Parts: sequence; structure tokens; C-alpha cells
Amino acid sequence: MTASRTMSIENLASKSQECLQNALTFIVFLFLDFADAILCVVYKCLDTFLEGKSSPCHCGNKESSAATGCDEDDGISDSFYGRNNVFSKMSSFVFQRKWRNHKSDEKVYNSEVKTKWSDCSCENCLSWLKDGGEKLHLVVKEPSQVSSDPIREDENVIFIHGFLCSSSFWTETVFKNLSETANRTYKLFAIDLLGFGKSPKPLDCQYSLKDHLEMIEKSVINPYELKSFHLVAHSMGCPIALALAAKHPKSVKSLTIVAPAIFSCGKDEESVEVLKKLATKTLWPAESFQRSVMAWYEHIGRSVCFLVCRHHRTWESLIMRITKKRDVNFAIKDLTKHTHHSTWHNVHNVICGGAKFMDGYLEILKNAGVKINIIHGDRDNTIPTECSYDIKKKVGHAELSIIRNATHSSVIFRRKKDFTQNLEHFWASSTLPENSSL
Repeated sequence: MTASRTMSIENLASKSQECLQNALTFIVFLFLDFADAILCVVYKCLDTFLEGKSSPCHCGNKESSAATGCDEDDGISDSFYGRNNVFSKMSSFVFQRKWRNHKSDEKVYNSEVKTKWSDCSCENCLSWLKDGGEKLHLVVKEPSQVSSDPIREDENVIFIHGFLCSSSFWTETVFKNLSETANRTYKLFAIDLLGFGKSPKPLDCQYSLKDHLEMIEKSVINPYELKSFHLVAHSMGCPIALALAAKHPKSVKSLTIVAPAIFSCGKDEESVEVLKKLATKTLWPAESFQRSVMAWYEHIGRSVCFLVCRHHRTWESLIMRITKKRDVNFAIKDLTKHTHHSTWHNVHNVICGGAKFMDGYLEILKNAGVKINIIHGDRDNTIPTECSYDIKKKVGHAELSIIRNATHSSVIFRRKKDFTQNLEHFWASSTLPENSSL
């Protein structure tokens, strides 16, 4: 009797704690809904005052928001409009008539204004404008020994980084740990994705999978005349690599995806469901709360970027003073090499909007027999391991490695040599499918 009473008390306490946590979560995110709606009005006023026109946002319905006229087949995500913020819809209604008056001038506005007042305008952040914004920034590592054998086929590797990173993610890890044999054999291309690092960050771009593929082809595949290549990608770079491989299945020797942010959804399933999986609205752990705020709240996210990215030189100077070092770690610098427009659209259009294409891409690679290597840390709190297991299930011949005690980043950072050796072994074991040509 005493034991059952104790159990009932424990159950009651557990339910009470759960109810309290749910109530607190509801209150916090309701406040964030209200704050984001207020910031929507504030930014529209500031943009109008400082730039002459208010910037398009996604607070209203699809008909009154920025991406109308975009083809859904381009991967434009409906998660922009499915976030169910009543306050934002009210604020959007207030500006609806005014926005209609400016809508016809939207393309002119975007083509003339290269950077916003809330973005950093330092020389480093605007370096992409010097080249006209035509191509991606990339780091090319030539093989130390050029083969004189005309029959021998070139070995090329394209590296694609993840969210809030740049080509440094690979040059500081894999490039520095390659064996002598690999250094003599492979030509490496580490790119800065569209919207990150030193690559272009245009305001009139939707940063869809199609946009990324076109820029990679224009910047790497076509100018270097790559007839075959290996692909290596991490996190958000994985759906881009998968799309690129599916577009050129006869040219891809192998595909390595690490902690793949590859979610799949049916044609009739809304991308907002993917957003819920990627960034669940929760207060704990802190990393998940931060991710949910940045993914669900457009204007709060812009405020964070204004405070952190626009003033990155101040923060970097402060970090150097505290650490007493002459430079800041590359990973910290990468956190600020973007604009809010580029990060916001990349998350929604690449991961959420691109989810409906993933199953089709996997089917193409499965039928083409492309070798796929999947690596995931068992303590990854950013991308669930279910994503990797799902890929393995759909592509039976794919190799899957679950790394013990590894997180989303440490799966590479804390095992650089092992990871690089794994890559080299996988590249060496890969053979080019027949009839390879672009």
C-alpha cells in the first residue's frame, strides 16, 4: 500500500513538473512571438527611413510576402509561412497596402542595394563585390605530383561545408592531415557556399538548392572541366552534395556525408514539419533553444545577426584581449561571415524546402550505384542519427559509421586524422561508374 502510494506521488510530481515546463515553454515562446512581431514593425520603419523602402519578410501569408512568384519546384520552402505567429500576421496586415505599392519595385530595389544597413560593411565582408559576385570563393589544393600518364584519370574532390562555416572547415582539418600519397593523388576544392564566407551574399537570391548547384557548376565544375569527382559534405552541405550528385550521377566517384541534415517528406507534406524536427520549440538544452529561436523568428534572428555579425570586429578584438592571442580561431570567425538574409533562406530553402526532393535524389544514386559513405556521431544533438539510418535504409549499399561519443562538430574536429584516413580509404576503394561524362 505504501509502495503504491509512493508511486502515485512520484507520478503526480512528474506530471506536475511536465505541466509546469509546458506552461513555461508556452509563455516564453508566446513572448517571442510578440517580440518578433514588434521587431517586424521596427525593421520596416528603419529600412524605410534608412534605405527608402521596407525590406520584404515572411510574416504574412504567402500571397503578401516576399517569395511570391517563385516556383515551388525550385525548393522555396513553405516553412516561411507556416510558423503560425498570430502577432506577426497582424503586423503584416498593417503594412499590407503599403507593401503592395512597393512590390513592383522589389527587383530594382534588390539589384541596387548590395548590403543592408544592419549588415557589416567592412572590407572583408564585402570582398565578394570586387569580383562582381559572379562566382564562389574557393580554395584549391593542387596535387604535389602531376601525373604524366595521359591514361590516368584526374582525382578531384569537392568539399562542401555546413551551416555558419566556410572552406576553412576543411582546409584546417582534412587538408592538413592528408597522407603523402593523397597529397600526390588528389586535387582538392574547398568552396564557400553561396551566402557564407567570402562568397557572394546577394539580397535578391532565395538560396535554394537550384541556386547552390548553379553556382558550384559555374565556379568549380565548368571552369576546371571536372569530368569526375568525389564529394565530401557536412551538415547543411549534405543536401546540396546529394542534389549535385543526383544531377551528375555518372561523374561522382563517391559521396561522403557527415552528420547529414537530410530530412525527407512526401510531396503533400509541408516543409514546416521538417522545421519542427530540425528546431523543436524547447527551452532545454540551451543549444536547442537557440536553434529554435533562430529558425522560427525571422526578426529576432536579424537582431542577433545585427549584434554579432555587424560588430564582429569588436567581438574578435575582445576575444583576442581575453585569450591574449594574435588571432581568433577560424571557427569563431566563420560564425559571422554571413548575412541574416543568407542564413535565414539557407536554413529554410535548403534543409526544409529541399526535403521533398531528397527521396528522389537517393533513388537516382541508388540506381546509379554511387558509393555513399555516411558518418554520424552518436551524441549529435543538432541532427538526429535517424537521418543517417533513414538514408542507409533507402540506399542499402551505403556504408554507415556511427562514431561513439562524437557530437555534431567533434565527429570531425576531435578525430581529424582518423576522419581523413577514413576518407582516403573510401576514395581509394571507389571506382568510377561506367560511361562517366558530364
